[in-house]
Amino acid sequence: MSLKELSSLEKALGLKKPNKYSTQGDRKVPVLQSINGPALVGLVTIATHLVQEAKQPELLGGSAEHKAVVQQWLEYRVTKVDGCHKEDIKTILKDLNSYLEDKVYLAGNQFTLADTLMYYGIHHVIVDLAVQEKEKYMNMTRWFDHVQHYPGVRHHLPPVVVLRNRVYTSGHH
Repeated sequence: MSLKELSSLEKALGLKKPNKYSTQGDRKVPVLQSINGPALVGLVTIATHLVQEAKQPELLGGSAEHKAVVQQWLEYRVTKVDGCHKEDIKTILKDLNSYLEDKVYLAGNQFTLADTLMYYGIHHVIVDLAVQEKEKYMNMTRWFDHVQHYPGVRHHLPPVVVLRNRVYTSGHH
């Protein structure tokens, strides 16, 4: 999946010349073969390189604190989301839901690389959630829907239907 994500990221960033990628190891870690330097290994490393290549440093965060939050979520994506077991999905959704309670994006009020890569990383989970499950994780669902409509992000993924109104009120189950 990482190779499709990197290809979509290139398009979203407006990079014209597609890069050549391969994978290594059992976990299929992406590798970007560089013409005039060492190979870059890992989703976050390559994605960060692509953002810099596209001259869009704001996607990595504005302030030092903002950059640290972006890095934190990129790390969360690779260490917790990628390759997680089915029983861990609910914990990840719960964590995201509570974190996003008072935020528009993962790093606050500014769209960053962390939003794009987390969206790619959990899309396969969200697409299978029932309406009631999406409601249970309302903040995460709101964020997800917001990101999927962000210009250029969704490329290789099908849209996920998110109801804008609640199916039932809190008093009637």
